[in-house]
Amino acid sequence: MTDIKLDPIGLEIIFNGLRSVTDETYVALMKSAYSTNIKERHDHSTAIMDPNGRLVVQAVESLPIHIASMSGLMTSLLDKYGHDIREGDIFVANDPHVAGGTHLPDVNMAMPVFIDGELTAFMCNIAHHADIGGMSPGSMAGGMSEIYQEGLRIPVIKLFREGELQQDILDLLLLNVRVPLERRGDYFAQIAACRLGRRRLTEVVATHSLPVVRTAFDEIIRRTEERLRDAINEIPDGVYEFEDVMDGDGLATFDIPIRVRITVEGRRIQFDFAGTSKQVPGNINVTMNATQASVCYSLKALLDPELPSNQGVLDAAEILAEKGTMLNGAFPAPVAARAHTCQRIVDVVLGALAQALPDRVVAAANGANTTAVFAGVDPRSGDGYVYLETLGGGMGARPMKDGKDGVQVHITNTSNLPVEAIETEYPLLVEEYSLVPDSGGAGRYRGGAGLRRVVRPVDHDCSFNGVGERFRHQPWGLFGGKAGASGHFFLREATGKTRRLDDKPSDIVVTPKDAVIVETPGAGGYGAPHERDPEQLADDARSEKFSADYMSTNYHQGKTKRQRT
Repeated sequence: MTDIKLDPIGLEIIFNGLRSVTDETYVALMKSAYSTNIKERHDHSTAIMDPNGRLVVQAVESLPIHIASMSGLMTSLLDKYGHDIREGDIFVANDPHVAGGTHLPDVNMAMPVFIDGELTAFMCNIAHHADIGGMSPGSMAGGMSEIYQEGLRIPVIKLFREGELQQDILDLLLLNVRVPLERRGDYFAQIAACRLGRRRLTEVVATHSLPVVRTAFDEIIRRTEERLRDAINEIPDGVYEFEDVMDGDGLATFDIPIRVRITVEGRRIQFDFAGTSKQVPGNINVTMNATQASVCYSLKALLDPELPSNQGVLDAAEILAEKGTMLNGAFPAPVAARAHTCQRIVDVVLGALAQALPDRVVAAANGANTTAVFAGVDPRSGDGYVYLETLGGGMGARPMKDGKDGVQVHITNTSNLPVEAIETEYPLLVEEYSLVPDSGGAGRYRGGAGLRRVVRPVDHDCSFNGVGERFRHQPWGLFGGKAGASGHFFLREATGKTRRLDDKPSDIVVTPKDAVIVETPGAGGYGAPHERDPEQLADDARSEKFSADYMSTNYHQGKTKRQRT
């Protein structure tokens, strides 16, 4: 192979060309998808992988939790089909235990790119399908105790062979899901994104030559790892520890510990999760690649947010998590609600490194992907529907700013679904969409507020499933900041009575005279409340996000003249 040297400017030009490929395929998938979860909420990612399965470039808007999922897919793909990869093939997979996935609704696709007869790269994408079958609509409900209950398990298989659709495979995939026409549309959006990526990557290679692009792959990964290790070297050497708990697993196991011990020695960093709970019966377990994605996101966010997401980030962190624990679940561990646990992994990493990097770490955010699934038959058409959404909440207060209200945080990068989209697509009425008063934790800088959404079905009965975290344990504050409020699910019944639901309710029947109330958690504050600036206190009072009682209780030492009167 020719010894090619790339100067920084040349490498940056090629890198941006590659990133434009992933960004364009990301937008193409979004615009051609059928489901609101992809076309409106953007719950998908795209990437370029090299022939060895290393992540080279991920689309800018991709989800951090997906950074390791496509790597898991590629490891399984190369193990199974390493000598049987042909031009025009498209591989599909989702299973966490045999195909490198993180949970079943995230369906992975990969298409090899051949140039001059040589395997040059893979175009990959992931999309979260609103339903993948299983015992409950949306495939995300609590109460599931094994992977079989969570939906259709897809090993790495060829959906296309040398350009030919394997119709029997597609028929099998569609037979085992609810709302198959929507699923078919989303699958073909992923297929189209793969094909578009292949064309665009071929154009990049034609511009720069294949040897140069291959060299760029190696250099992008190498330089990313070096840059991150340089940033790690700025952390004071030492051992940093933290512990937090998950509320519960949905099957009567509560207060489940996650512990981390972080050791920093120069440019080396190790994350040891010894002491974390064994895997639990309920579906909050995670696979090792999901743990890896959460840890690497945390490092990147703290040390170098502009760092590209690629294999260099994954290779820089040493992670120890024993097989059979909640953070490295063994078959047949259920994992549908794995994103909630990933958020807690982020929390414990941030909590530990707050000792070393107090000017960079944020307080605990809402710590959840509060999941709401409504399903039924649309009386307007007679067709079934599944509306799935994970709602945002409060962002943790920052060292120099308040936390943001009502947003997705950390390892998810999705949007909150607009009311207009919900009411257009589904036979549902959103009676209220607001911020939860008093939900942001007090502090020198306050935590963000949670979201409140009140939804009822129109002219039909539907079912509701929900998964919540930080409903039992509040998001903690830092350096004297107070905790944010917990989340809640309620059912407002036709009688006018409102009853609180469990934090992981399943198959709740909702009539047109009922309404489901979802309140997501707030977030913790940063710094002592009495240090808050009087002008900010006055803004808080005017905002109507906080009651007089909240202001009096939390900021009695910092009242403005207006508040005293």
